[in-house]
Amino acid sequence: MRRVIVLGSTGSVGTQALDVIRANPRRFEVVGLSAGSNRVELERQAAQFGVDDLALGADEAEQLVRDVEADVVLNGITGSVGLGPTLAALEAGRTLALANKESLIVGGELVTAAAQPGQIVPVDSEHSAIAQALRCGDRAEVRRLVLTASGGPFRGRSRASLAQVTPAEALAHPTWDMGRMITTNSATLVNKGLEVIEAHLLFAVPYDDIEVVVHPQSIVHSMVEFVDGSTIAQASPPDMRLPISLGLDWPNRVGGVGRPLDWSAAASWSFEPLDHAAFPAIALAKRVGTAGRTYPAVFNAANEQAVDAFHEGRLSFLGIVDTVTRVVEEHEAPEQLTRETLADAERWARDAAERVIAAGGRWRAGQPQP
Repeated sequence: MRRVIVLGSTGSVGTQALDVIRANPRRFEVVGLSAGSNRVELERQAAQFGVDDLALGADEAEQLVRDVEADVVLNGITGSVGLGPTLAALEAGRTLALANKESLIVGGELVTAAAQPGQIVPVDSEHSAIAQALRCGDRAEVRRLVLTASGGPFRGRSRASLAQVTPAEALAHPTWDMGRMITTNSATLVNKGLEVIEAHLLFAVPYDDIEVVVHPQSIVHSMVEFVDGSTIAQASPPDMRLPISLGLDWPNRVGGVGRPLDWSAAASWSFEPLDHAAFPAIALAKRVGTAGRTYPAVFNAANEQAVDAFHEGRLSFLGIVDTVTRVVEEHEAPEQLTRETLADAERWARDAAERVIAAGGRWRAGQPQP
């Protein structure tokens, strides 16, 4: 029986994790739950699973992780506010089932330095696929990682054709049902850029050896290419309960969490190269990931601010990544990466993004740095 704390339990990942746990009562026990602000749903979940230890907000979630004995902490919090709970789980020696990619990306070396080998188990479908494929060979035998992207709702569109995209169009993802921020990030491919940084930090593979390929069917979740020319792919119908279940009991598989592919039915899978001119976010993400320190935090915070402005009608769709690019280029990172310098950099990035947006996308030089 694995004792599990679910952070972000009222969100998409959290509710699906509880589905997996509910279906396997002899395998998992919920010992703690946290939500951002939905107290009513949190209390309903607590009553259903018999949980006494609850938290509202990221600070309370961090304390919950430190105070409650558990084998696994599933971090399904959205955004960089998940950094504190991520570090708390690692420092307490828990297995961290990580769906909160922002905490790893923003925390960078703070998170990787706190983690013991194998302590972080990825829950993103792409990184779970890579972790599964990596079991087929030694790390020294890996030539490159190949992350698949659905291409979002604008696959095949030119940059010029994206100028008038509306928020409703950006939220019409062809495969996944996600929240506003993640769905918009999938449309701009910022989400895939964040996943490239995450892959580098999780698997210690150089950025030059991490590629992105467009796979509209979202059946092959990612691949590992080995030095002998063999490529190992993980394939399954799109269902987050599969990587969640692996995160909860890695490396063991939990039966019955998802349906298998139907090999008796005809199907075609296609793969396409990425259009970097239309979707420059991935190249930008590799730049900020290589720069390290507070650059990924600035990238993420500026993007969150720009996405909100887009949905508020203050910024165009193309302006999202353009704004992030301008803010990243103006940033001057401090020498030391700490939780304090990260917080300062994020505040500066949000203010800088607002100045860019207010100026109609034109950067006003000489703005103060953190």
